[in-house]
Amino acid sequence: MSSRLNVAVRGLFATPVAALEVPNAEARNVELLAAILKRRGESPSVQASNAGGWHSDRNILKWGGQPVTDILEMAKELANRMTADREGKPVRPSWSVMAWANVNGPGDANICHYHPGAFWSGSYYVEDGGCATDPSLGGEFEMLDPRGAGPGMYAPTLKFSGEDGQSVGAAETIRPRPGLLLLFPSWLFHQVRPYRGTGLRISIAFNLSV
Repeated sequence: MSSRLNVAVRGLFATPVAALEVPNAEARNVELLAAILKRRGESPSVQASNAGGWHSDRNILKWGGQPVTDILEMAKELANRMTADREGKPVRPSWSVMAWANVNGPGDANICHYHPGAFWSGSYYVEDGGCATDPSLGGEFEMLDPRGAGPGMYAPTLKFSGEDGQSVGAAETIRPRPGLLLLFPSWLFHQVRPYRGTGLRISIAFNLSV
């Protein structure tokens, strides 16, 4: 193709996923770890997307203490920055929040799912069980391409050029680490790969609804 041609390329229909490093996470996580493990010792697991592990009730705002409130306020502010009306103007919805804790031990995972009835969903990582520094331990957060298998079905060796094209028809993974806050559309299929370490992988998950 001649270099004289004026070609414009837009990445249409992108899926927004935000990541925030929460300030003072180490101190917050000390309190969160204690509150979550205490609750785990007092109440049985809810069965939801968890394949093994422990899934708390959805009232962590009542028993998780101030660090949970602070983190979810940050999540709402992040959602405000990423939300607009149909004309593209900023809005500040009155978010309704539902949140819970997940504790995954050796062999535990979360099956592929989405969050109906919400607009944004997210995760905050309290403890990674060593996942951040050792990829062999698994436990990654995995997001599936909402377009499905796409061109991978016809030409599995080809991808779209550009940074956003490398995972077309496949998935993107994020390795958890303490203090990381993720926000993504609630309709985005996601899962947690099996954790193969000997410690605990602990997170807080949440939904933001209007």
